[in-house]
Amino acid sequence: MKAQALGWLAPFLILSLGSLTGCSVGGSGGVFGAHDSSAPSSTRGYTLQDKIVSSGGGRYTQRIDSLPPNPQDVSNVPDATPVPEPRSRRGNASSYTVFGRTYRVMESSQGFVQTGIASWYGNKFHGHETSNGEIYDMYAMTAAHTSLPLPTFVRVTNLDNQRQVIVRVNDRGPFVGNRVIDLSYAAAYRLDMIRTGTARVRVEAIDPVQWQAQQRRASPPAQPPAAAAVNTTPSSQAASNGVVAPGDAVFFLQVAALSNAESAQQLRNRVAAQLSYPTRILPADENRPFYRVQVGPMRETSVEAAMQTLRQNNLGQPLLIRP
Repeated sequence: MKAQALGWLAPFLILSLGSLTGCSVGGSGGVFGAHDSSAPSSTRGYTLQDKIVSSGGGRYTQRIDSLPPNPQDVSNVPDATPVPEPRSRRGNASSYTVFGRTYRVMESSQGFVQTGIASWYGNKFHGHETSNGEIYDMYAMTAAHTSLPLPTFVRVTNLDNQRQVIVRVNDRGPFVGNRVIDLSYAAAYRLDMIRTGTARVRVEAIDPVQWQAQQRRASPPAQPPAAAAVNTTPSSQAASNGVVAPGDAVFFLQVAALSNAESAQQLRNRVAAQLSYPTRILPADENRPFYRVQVGPMRETSVEAAMQTLRQNNLGQPLLIRP
């Protein structure tokens, strides 16, 4: 929820944060839950507070939140990769007050576990600043929380279907009812809660240092450090690394096409840790507004094994790029 979007409500809010966002709309069913006008007012999908929160104006072009008009396929968007980061300079005031309720920002997320209702936020906030000054990308694996330090990496489990995602908390909210976390569209999609709008979840903070150590123990890199550091490699140089030989037909595997450069880099790092082949990110341009994460070049005989490795490590179903 952006403070600037509240307009006439501003005098009633005491904000210690420069900006607040991450407040999706809807009562028991979230933004996209059912709204039955014939039901008793206490059980309807939208409440007065929801309508105030979504009243629009100011920097937002939409009155209420919505699905993306032409949604990307986010089924294979990878989890956020936990890495040690300093606290954001914005969004970490010790306390702030919204709608008469004071929230206190935690000094540390260590050991944090919370169970409650998750919601999600989408197109209305897409492209606008989050509480820590970053730009909200509904196709990235991010979230909003009222009290965790920004940023914090958390594992979110949908308790109704046991699906899990790892997201990076870079925003404040939700400020509606009993909700504990507001997820990006991509994260909500992977948890299978788009239709219902809300879900019962468990939120567990992740220590990035411990998480990285566990990943190294579970999946030691298959390549020497020099190969892992390669970004883009012409086929002639790749031949000297033993990937392809001169005259070979070269193939690439496209792991994903993402709208966020940071998410693409995080995915590339995960892929490079699992495969001995070079990886690269093809930049976005006006004709292709996505960052394409690719593996290769490689021989055709190596394609199937590389695809299997990617699938086994939950890196999706790659697209084969033929010569």
